[in-house]
Amino acid sequence: MNLGRLVSRSACYWPDAIAAADARRRVSYRQLDERSNRLANALLGLGLDAGDRVAMYSLNRSELVEVEVALYKAGLVKAPLNARLSLEEALHVLADARARVLVVGPEHAPAVLDQSVDLPEVEHIVVIGEDSDRGYENLLAKGALQGPDVAVADDAPAVLHYTSGSSGRLKAAVQTFGNRMALVRKSLMLPEGRFSRNECVGHVGPVTHASGMQIMPTLATGGCNYLIDRFDIESLFATVEREKLTRFFAVPTMLYRLLDSGLTDKYDLSSLSRITYGAAPMAPPRLREAMDVFGPIFTQGYGAGETTSTISILTLEDHLRALKGDKPELLASCGRPYGESEVIVADDDGNPVATGEAGEILVRGPDVMQGYWGAPDLTAEVISNGWYHTGDVARQDEEGFFFIIDRKKDMIISGGFNIYPAEIEKVLYQHESVAECCVVGAPDQEWGEKIIAFVVCRPDQSITEPALIDYCAQHLAGFKKPRHIRFVEELPKNPNGKVARRLVRDTFWKGQDRQVG
Repeated sequence: MNLGRLVSRSACYWPDAIAAADARRRVSYRQLDERSNRLANALLGLGLDAGDRVAMYSLNRSELVEVEVALYKAGLVKAPLNARLSLEEALHVLADARARVLVVGPEHAPAVLDQSVDLPEVEHIVVIGEDSDRGYENLLAKGALQGPDVAVADDAPAVLHYTSGSSGRLKAAVQTFGNRMALVRKSLMLPEGRFSRNECVGHVGPVTHASGMQIMPTLATGGCNYLIDRFDIESLFATVEREKLTRFFAVPTMLYRLLDSGLTDKYDLSSLSRITYGAAPMAPPRLREAMDVFGPIFTQGYGAGETTSTISILTLEDHLRALKGDKPELLASCGRPYGESEVIVADDDGNPVATGEAGEILVRGPDVMQGYWGAPDLTAEVISNGWYHTGDVARQDEEGFFFIIDRKKDMIISGGFNIYPAEIEKVLYQHESVAECCVVGAPDQEWGEKIIAFVVCRPDQSITEPALIDYCAQHLAGFKKPRHIRFVEELPKNPNGKVARRLVRDTFWKGQDRQVG
């Protein structure tokens, strides 16, 4: 099998259709097929063998689509670096992946090429947009036009998907070619219709992560991938209007900022038929607001790099059902399983729990990663008897909908009670003054841990600490209400735009002998 053949097949049917684009250039399917052939051959011509790693460190740009397809065709392993990583973090990834080639964008090239930077594993640096011997176009021109069509096994590594996770330890989920093909298949199994050649998918977040999972499904069905180099609210709206984007993926933080911008009426956004959110739960009140502003075009995907993207989906129909009042609690759900994977809620021994009981979400199937790169200890912690342990605590109702309670490791133990931050955050988000929040446990001599909420107020809104604590007390058991609330201008985010709970929590636990109370 070879994923690159999917692009060659699409080029037969839609040679002149646009496959990838950005603000600078457009690439047709014919061009993508030919250019990725040349690049694949050029990389192999550098002495690389199937299974060698090629790293990518760049803002979103159409060349990244060419690189991804070329790596599939050559049987090489993609090691994408989030463009928001610091140079120190990027060097760590390069060393861990033992990448032999680094393809770098013009924004990051000066730092990487600095003579003081040590890249012991990297043998070749390829710079996008540079007219020199190491320039991207120069390398591409050296490759033969005929595709290499390297045969690869289903279990051969295809992508090293890096994430720090809740532990802070750098790790990469090894996604195989079989995993990536399963990703394409499940995109064709979407309950509300598959991708089509009429789609123009906007990649707003880094294509190194969740947004990039949509690249191959789009190419397999003849659609266009439009890459946006950074999240800028007005620029995004203008791009939707100009390019007639039909869908995009966003984390909740992005959607909150779009809603609070006051710019939604300034642009024609009518081409949008779907906005998918994920990577973190979205507060139901804000989700209702988003559906009022953008229309009933929302779906939610739940998954991880370890499961090669989505394993459950809250469909457009599910959202509408919640809005109509038939089952309003669905806005707090991450949907039902779809695709080929088995998904269950289990106890600590891996046994399924009864409907409505809390347990951990476990997954097994063709889209579950092979393991963590070079980290058998970490792999053994999360994969047991073929099941991937997500670390997410959830309940499943009688219709099969999952309701995530919290991350297993985020649990706060106060006075002997188990308390999940997400339960408190859900209540805080229901208050009209709250734009964002993060609840953590801080050490306390009497209770073990005390609950502290960090809150960002919405523009032109304010509330006092006692009033907000009292509001929580009206909706939560006494032991669950925050003891203190700290109002902040902004919450720390990880490179993917999710609230970095660990950084907030570390404010209180630095210097402590242990990380529990």
